[in-house]
Amino acid sequence: MGPDVDVDLTELSSTMVYAEVYNMVFEPADYVGKTIKMEGMYTRYEDTAGNAWNSCLIMDATACCSQGLEFELTDEYTYPDDYPEEGDDITVTGTFDTYTEDGYEFVTIRDAKLLG
Repeated sequence: MGPDVDVDLTELSSTMVYAEVYNMVFEPADYVGKTIKMEGMYTRYEDTAGNAWNSCLIMDATACCSQGLEFELTDEYTYPDDYPEEGDDITVTGTFDTYTEDGYEFVTIRDAKLLG
């Protein structure tokens, strides 16, 4: 792991990274405030109200299942110019956090930056 990264998912085997992401989603309090580095496939979801969510899909060892982590890029990125294409391989780093929406807790990577 680099000196500025607390959890480097890029250094784990595909089995371990899937397990670690599972833990992040189901035990988020253990990760809040930690710097996360991850790589996977870029996806974007937009609802009919114009809200958008960006995520990094991380596959398991057999590439049959995936876990996604939402991320919010810093204000220095402008959509769509500075964003990857849907399905592109990406590497993202940022700070793990949670938020509540409609009574449900969600996880996100805040102040994220695209690497490479």
